Amino acid sequence: MINIRPLHDRIVVKSIEEQEAHRSGIVIPDSAKEKPQEAEVVAVGQGKRLENGKLQALDVCVGDRILFGKYTGSEATLDGTEYIILREDDVLGVVGATAKPAEKAK
Repeated sequence: MINIRPLHDRIVVKSIEEQEAHRSGIVIPDSAKEKPQEAEVVAVGQGKRLENGKLQALDVCVGDRILFGKYTGSEATLDGTEYIILREDDVLGVVGATAKPAEKAK
């Protein structure tokens, strides 16, 4: 349980560190590694406010594993754990999710 509540269409994620397989004994230092682009959603906001005033629920939920762009979001450290706060628009996809039928725009 974290003590942060994202607002509107923002989500809080925790990076999932990739398991590194060392080929030919070469070890890459942490400073040379790229930032992971896969994370687990730990908190979500209420949703996005549309122009007509209605609240649109987010497509991601707590526990989803997501993919996001390299340079998106803001990093925050809380109780020694690093989190990234993103807008839902920054999410590229949900890993392992079954496809939901898209709702028709009215």
